[in-house]
Amino acid sequence: MSLVSDLINLDLSDSTKKIIAEYIWIGGSGMDIRSKARTLPGSVSDPSKLPKWNYDGSSTNQAPGEDSEVILYPQAIFKDPFRRGNNILVICDAYTPAGEPIPTNKRAAAAKIFSHPDVVAEVTWYGIEQEYTLLQKDVKWPLGWPVGGFPGPQGPYYCAAGADKAFGRDIVDAHYKACLYAGINISGINGEVMPGQWEFQVGPSVGISAGDELWAARYILERITEIAGVVLSFDPKPIQGDWNGAGAHTNYSTKSMREDGGYEVIKKAIDKLGLRHKEHIAAYGEGNERRLTGRHETADINTFKWGVANRGASIRVGRDTEQAGKGYFEDRRPASNMDPYVVTSMIAETTLLLKA
Repeated sequence: MSLVSDLINLDLSDSTKKIIAEYIWIGGSGMDIRSKARTLPGSVSDPSKLPKWNYDGSSTNQAPGEDSEVILYPQAIFKDPFRRGNNILVICDAYTPAGEPIPTNKRAAAAKIFSHPDVVAEVTWYGIEQEYTLLQKDVKWPLGWPVGGFPGPQGPYYCAAGADKAFGRDIVDAHYKACLYAGINISGINGEVMPGQWEFQVGPSVGISAGDELWAARYILERITEIAGVVLSFDPKPIQGDWNGAGAHTNYSTKSMREDGGYEVIKKAIDKLGLRHKEHIAAYGEGNERRLTGRHETADINTFKWGVANRGASIRVGRDTEQAGKGYFEDRRPASNMDPYVVTSMIAETTLLLKA
């Protein structure tokens, strides 16, 4: 095995200018992350300079077998923390050979919203809090839990330390450093309320880059859990009963919200979100009704309400924002399995393009 490890960590820069590019895309379920690698003649830093590629869409439930070719368009580049050197990870979206976005390509529609002049002018910032659960591989039961049984009640596990309270920290820290190496704007990590559940935060990121960075961070986490022999779950309610679910709280601000008088802009934006509550809920993740029950730091899925420092609200405004009269707000409705392209662009569309 030492020889295999040596070869995996081989530094190619001494012998060739060629690099390896791992092309990453989202499969047919909307949550399955696919990737494959190709050799390029030299270093590339601009995604527009990368070649398009194709894959068999019939094997990802994205195309029929008789017309299976789907084209990958490179959109964002990150450093590869696994191969290192000049090797790269490439976030792509998917198109038909005629150049039309395939139905599961949510990035293309988001890019149109983020390129709208009214949205560009407001320099939308996002901070996404991605919660997830680590599961034991063979039994699909949370890491650190007795097989077929339950740990003690929630309370001691949130942001805790200790072998009986924090399970999987080596994976979490490896992911944190790998994201920083890759150039992802990861801003922190913490243990969550349910044991075996963790969170990382990406942002502040501007516009479409929030989605690119979160998908890249998800891919890296999938790879690390693969190496560790642990299963990664983005299920919004992995364990039924008196256990917290998993969300992807999305913090948001615009240029006008961050300037003096921004609190009034925030309140008007929240009013607009309330008008489209059902549309947002429908797009905020599958199985979210199991999580948004009005318990465990959530608002009921059928109720829209906001408040200052209220973690049982749909929209939470921080106490510091209220006091400063400007800042940001947090949309607490998105599930952990949400598509960040959909959620971020929908918030921008509703708050900036929807006429009150």
